[in-house]
Amino acid sequence: MKSQMLIKALGVILLAVGVPLALIAGAYRTRPAGRTQTGRQVVAGDYKISGPYTHNNLAVFLIHGTDKLGGKSFLTLQEALKQKKVIVYETQSVNELAIENLSRTEEVYVQSGDIVKGGQQDRMLGVDLVVPPRSGKISIAAFCVEQGRWAKRGTEESTKFTSSTERVATRDLKLAANKTRSQSEVWSKVAEAQGKLSANVGRRVNAPASDSSFQLTLENKQVQETADAYVRALLHIADGRTDVIGYAFAINGQLNSADVYAANTLFKKLWPSLLKASAVEAIADRRQDHKFAPVSAADVSAFLNDAEQGTASAKDVTKRIHLVTRESQVNILFETRDRAGKGPWLHRSYIKK
Repeated sequence: MKSQMLIKALGVILLAVGVPLALIAGAYRTRPAGRTQTGRQVVAGDYKISGPYTHNNLAVFLIHGTDKLGGKSFLTLQEALKQKKVIVYETQSVNELAIENLSRTEEVYVQSGDIVKGGQQDRMLGVDLVVPPRSGKISIAAFCVEQGRWAKRGTEESTKFTSSTERVATRDLKLAANKTRSQSEVWSKVAEAQGKLSANVGRRVNAPASDSSFQLTLENKQVQETADAYVRALLHIADGRTDVIGYAFAINGQLNSADVYAANTLFKKLWPSLLKASAVEAIADRRQDHKFAPVSAADVSAFLNDAEQGTASAKDVTKRIHLVTRESQVNILFETRDRAGKGPWLHRSYIKK
């Protein structure tokens, strides 16, 4: 009798201990791709930060904030080219193109890092710009991302650029274009990215039609398929969240960059191409069986705050667009201001140096 009572008592104790242990164990299971590891938001100045949302070696944080555009909207360059409302002209100058908005009513937002395909060679645009309706031709800074060509390619037009579906991937490329503004360094970083992508997808990603074209590398089937796995896992993390105005990301446990916009409407339009570029960089930097400590929302907050406290310099891009750069020892912030807009800034690009 006593032994039966002892067995029952032990069973109750094990049940009482086992349930909490099971709950604790469950709380630390690996989350599915694209799921956040915490519901808590961290405050960073005017922003709130949620995440991380992870897939493989890429961790994404959403940045929440208020709408500073008052309902105003822009066409993206990709939309405007597709709708034939804008023309990007070849000028025979490697580092300068011309852009013209044909629309009577809609403004076009161009972001530094947008790649335009065609012309004498593919280019990445070197500044943020708002192109007003019926603009006429406006000069825009550019960098070549196809060193080996200065001629018509296939059936493409050599006098203008007909599409902009990709963005430059890699922090080093963004710094080469926006900080050092060096064409030779841009070429070097394109070649470096192509080499790393080739190594990590298991085959050469340089296109036979133009070995040096970063645009054609991004169109490579293996690069597209590998990047699609990241995009599918993370694309919908901001769905239904009308206060999301930007994102930050880390690769291999190291903070990389962040982009924040004046409104959710602009962020939502750009989000697929931004995420694709982050995914491509994660593929290029992927290390087999590499273990790393996770980045937290608090780490992102510290990154943003440090960049915002950096030493400031400023210049006019056009009469309308003003660029403020803030640089600390380890981070840099490029802040695009629209003098015709309602808010203090239109786009903030934060980069870890």
